[in-house]
Amino acid sequence: MRFAYLLPPILLLAACGQEEEKKAGPEISINAGDEHGGVQISSSKDGGGKVKIGGDGVDIDIDVPDFVDFDVTGDFDIDGVKLYPGSQVTTVNVDANDRNGADKAVVKLGFTSPAAPAKAAEWMAGEFAKQGVKISRTGDTLAGKDKDGSDFTIKFGPDGANSKGEVLITKS
Repeated sequence: MRFAYLLPPILLLAACGQEEEKKAGPEISINAGDEHGGVQISSSKDGGGKVKIGGDGVDIDIDVPDFVDFDVTGDFDIDGVKLYPGSQVTTVNVDANDRNGADKAVVKLGFTSPAAPAKAAEWMAGEFAKQGVKISRTGDTLAGKDKDGSDFTIKFGPDGANSKGEVLITKS
């Protein structure tokens, strides 16, 4: 099965940070596959997770405590543009598949930002301009196409004096 090569690095990630103090992290959900099977990975805010691999005679289902300890917020960017400073990613959902030669992927990230929606959207619009990435803006929603040809939308909404939002990246 094509996705079996993911198992060793995933299990290595599970061992990372075992002795460190636990931190709340984003909820993560990854679903990848093709007509022969797939891989499902999930992690809760407390770091516990599951790995499922199935297809073509393979059926693996593993509970992994302290699944991942990596910095989604710090690692995330679109063509060099990160989320507004101080933002935190709260959820990550990835759905990718390759069926009959049609390669599709959808990535959704939920986040919070320590600024009002208009201020955070304005800052990110300026950062995209610095990187030469064309975007359109409707209210507090940014939309564009990254350098790899994937469409993206970043929506900001009010959350008290701050904002919360969603990044949606689609590749088809």
